[in-house]
Amino acid sequence: MSTSERFDCHYCKDSLLGKKYIMKEDKQYCTKCYENLFANSCEGCSLAIGCNCKDMSYKDRHWHEECFKCAKCSRSLAEKAFAAKDDLLLCTECHAHGYSSKCTTCKKTVMPGSRKMEYKGNSWHETCFLCHRCQQPIGTKSFIPKDDGYFCVPCFEKQFAYQCCACKKAITTGGVTYQDKPWHRECFLCISCRKQLSGQRFTSKENYPYCLECFSSLYAKKCVGCTKPITSLAGAKYISYEERQWHSECFTCIQCSVSLVGRGFLTQRDNVMCTDCGREK
Repeated sequence: MSTSERFDCHYCKDSLLGKKYIMKEDKQYCTKCYENLFANSCEGCSLAIGCNCKDMSYKDRHWHEECFKCAKCSRSLAEKAFAAKDDLLLCTECHAHGYSSKCTTCKKTVMPGSRKMEYKGNSWHETCFLCHRCQQPIGTKSFIPKDDGYFCVPCFEKQFAYQCCACKKAITTGGVTYQDKPWHRECFLCISCRKQLSGQRFTSKENYPYCLECFSSLYAKKCVGCTKPITSLAGAKYISYEERQWHSECFTCIQCSVSLVGRGFLTQRDNVMCTDCGREK
C-alpha cells in the first residue's frame, strides 16, 4: 500500500483502517493514543476519562458520569441542578440544608428557587411572613414593624395610628396637635378661609382656629385713621381712647399730621388734634 493510501494514527503511526479513531485539530488518533495524550482526569477517582465514557465538566474540572456526585449525600448530579460550595459540588437539597437561610417563623430551610422575604437580616418563606394582626401573608405589600411584630398598613392604622379629628382617617406620618387632638397637616385649616395652618402663625376664637388675616378681618378692632384692622398678633402697637383705636403711626393730628403718641392732644368731634392746632381753633 502506498504512503498516499495509508490512514495512520498521527502519533503511533498504526494503521487506522477498520478501527475506531478520533479527530483532534484535523489530525486522527487511535483511541489509545488519544486517551494517553488528551483525556481528562476524573476529579472523583483520578482515572482518565476514556473515549467511551461521558465527560462531565464544571469550571475546567472533569468527572466520569458515575463519579459526578453530591459530596454530601452521594446522589448523582448528572442532569440535575447542583451548587458549589468551597470546591465541593452539592445537590440543591444538601446545599439548602447546609447553607441556605432558615425561615424566622417556621425555622425550616428556605429552598433555593423559592420565593422568600427578607428584612434586616431575617428571612421568611413567603407564606410565613404574616401580618401580626390579620395573619394574612404580607407578600410584596408595604408593612410597618412594631415591637416584635410586622403589620400590613391597614391593620397598623386600625390598631396603632392616631385618627385625624377632621377626616377621621389614620395619621401615618407627621401630623399636628391642636387642643390635644391630632390632625393631618393638610386637614388643619383656618375655619374661615380654609387655608392650611400647619407651619403658619394662627390664633383661635371659641376653640376654632383662624389664620391671622381672617381673625383680624372678622374680629380685630378697626383703626380710626386708616380703617384697617388692629391686631397685636402681628406685632402692631396701637393707641386706645374712648373706645376708639388707632395704629401708632395713624395717631396723628388731623390738622398738621404730627404724631400724637406720647403727647397731649385735644378732640374735636371724632377728630384728634395737637394742642397747637387746637388753640388756633
